[in-house]
Amino acid sequence: MLRDFPLNDILFIDIETIPAYSNLESAPEIEQRLWRKKSVSLFREERNPEETYERAGIYAEFGRVICISIGRIRSKPDSNDVLLDIRSFAGENEHTILQNFSNFLTKHKSKQLRLCAHNGKEFDFPYLSRRMLMNDIPLPKILDNAGKKPWEVQHFDTLELWKFGDYKHYTSLELLAYCFGLPSPKNNMDGSMVAKTWYIDKNLSAIQKYCEADVFTLVQVFLKMSMQKVAEVTVEYQR
Repeated sequence: MLRDFPLNDILFIDIETIPAYSNLESAPEIEQRLWRKKSVSLFREERNPEETYERAGIYAEFGRVICISIGRIRSKPDSNDVLLDIRSFAGENEHTILQNFSNFLTKHKSKQLRLCAHNGKEFDFPYLSRRMLMNDIPLPKILDNAGKKPWEVQHFDTLELWKFGDYKHYTSLELLAYCFGLPSPKNNMDGSMVAKTWYIDKNLSAIQKYCEADVFTLVQVFLKMSMQKVAEVTVEYQR
């Protein structure tokens, strides 16, 4: 059961991604061609590939990572409260972001360490793995799932947990937070605004805060789903 798994052995994560270029015309000619080809299969309605390129960031072959936020839980002595440490790897240089995150994972010696993300098995975990390989970074053991059977991949995914085997069902983190009576993490930004905030507003700080807010909400949702009796979650940010 979830409630039996040590909270301090879970690394809660969220990532923010953008198209590799500000617009399709800025991409190399071969990438433009490949995106035009892919966009035909992705979008049934007749839409211009230049318009659909704003969604290229969700595909690892055409996007890149600009922020990875992580959270670790620590219990407060003699208290039902928990302390959540949040830090982020963010910036212009994707290789540096991914390498620093990989180094962080490698340093942790806990054999029980598991990753947790919302829709992580379909998005965050494979996206990070693909981008690491594309950046010539060896996969950390925790992300290397080659040859493993689905039930041998022991990451936690709050979306998968909420499905209860119903694979037709999708529930956003925002909706799940609402169902549990938790504040929305999307008050000032949502995923569709990240590329604009990066390329036009040039506001990495806002993107990082948005990513960290998702991690905070993810932790609260996980605590609710695992029926953990927590009085309060206090956050400490590592800048």
